[in-house]
Amino acid sequence: MSDTKSTPRRRAIVVGGGMTGMLAASALARHADVTIVERDLLPDGPRPRKGLPQARHAHVLWSGGVKALEELLPGIVDQLVDRGARRAPVMADLVSKAPSGQWFRRFTHGSHVSLLCSRDLLDAVIRDRVLADDRVTLRQETELLSLEGGARRVSGVRIRSADTESTLPADLVIDAGGRGSRAPQWLRDLGLPPVPERTVDAGFGYASRIYRAPGTSADGFPIVNVQADPRENPGRGGIITPIEGGRWLVTLAGTRGGRPSADNERFVPFALGLPHPVIGELLAGAEPETDVVTTRSTANRRRYYEKAARWPDGFAVLGEAVAGYNPVYGHGLSAAAQSVVALRRVLERQDLRSPGTARRIQRSAARPVDNAWNLAVGQDVFYPGASDEPPTRLERALAAFVDRAVDAGSRNPRALRILLDVMSMEKPPSRLLMPDMLALVCLGRKKPHLAGPPLTDRERGAATTS
Repeated sequence: MSDTKSTPRRRAIVVGGGMTGMLAASALARHADVTIVERDLLPDGPRPRKGLPQARHAHVLWSGGVKALEELLPGIVDQLVDRGARRAPVMADLVSKAPSGQWFRRFTHGSHVSLLCSRDLLDAVIRDRVLADDRVTLRQETELLSLEGGARRVSGVRIRSADTESTLPADLVIDAGGRGSRAPQWLRDLGLPPVPERTVDAGFGYASRIYRAPGTSADGFPIVNVQADPRENPGRGGIITPIEGGRWLVTLAGTRGGRPSADNERFVPFALGLPHPVIGELLAGAEPETDVVTTRSTANRRRYYEKAARWPDGFAVLGEAVAGYNPVYGHGLSAAAQSVVALRRVLERQDLRSPGTARRIQRSAARPVDNAWNLAVGQDVFYPGASDEPPTRLERALAAFVDRAVDAGSRNPRALRILLDVMSMEKPPSRLLMPDMLALVCLGRKKPHLAGPPLTDRERGAATTS
């Protein structure tokens, strides 16, 4: 008889019960018993969650995020579709005006698929799936006060629940606490130096309203997106996102001096005043279901934890706790899901308690963060007052090239597919600099620009018939 004892289960703690936290808990549950520490009381079902005001605005999970989500939770996309979400072939179901003014053509052949639904539904389905795992425990209405341990290793967390303080030991702590993360303070309390940070704030304000889609336009209606132009002051844009229940979630945006208001009566006039009035025209036949809600929490903020000179074992940071992005680009959810994929792959190669595991998680998770950050900041840094430092020569050169790549994508289907690889977060921005794309940008045959939004007669007719 062997006297070898079985290895005890590892223990992991996830701070935050949002999408990133739930996905991280699922990945960790393969290797440890997981406790999710959540400050608020989470809703039962697809309803608004306290502490997540951005959920009221438009979200799109692009194809890079859809693939990451399915890798982490096989079958989850089908579950979302069963609850009302929709798989949307990107260029068949996207009517989009680029910041530089061109309308992109639509085509039916392509592998890029986005997932359309409300953030409330997305979070609810993921939450139900993850919490069904008996290796995952949720502690709600529980505040995380500090990290336990020292500068070399984090050994757990100090929490407060119902006015009672206690300590939870852990082999690995993941902070997925979102934009409100207190990780910088927690690390300073352990005696570690601050990490580099950068903020690029274009000053966008958002206003959103849900409409009942008119006529038959709820059935397969495309995303309609008018992107803001950083060369205009103020910059203004908007998007119609079809969501479950035959509804449109409409988000309008504007920079300093041109932000939309919370006045219901001014919502459609603002949409008509965008660089193209198509969104306002489509809303003429739609019935509002909610009042307008607004937010100004839209800055791009990045903490470069992967560059820290010293990093403790047993602790890593994921999702918007690392970087929050201007929501207009729609890359935050995809970057978060891809960061959790990075976590999962690190844990497949080494034990979560091994020296260096936490640092490897942090560095691996930085790659999708870099991609989303470069896409967002590459536009926002050009708005007046967005950053304390003006755009660098490199940023200006890259922005000029991206303009040329967008122009090529609006006039050449092959160039558009490559552009979509990047915009959908399936490939890094460096994909635009590969020889085949350079040839298409510089030498490829190009069709004339479209004169207006490529809506079909059926889409126009359905949307203008109440």
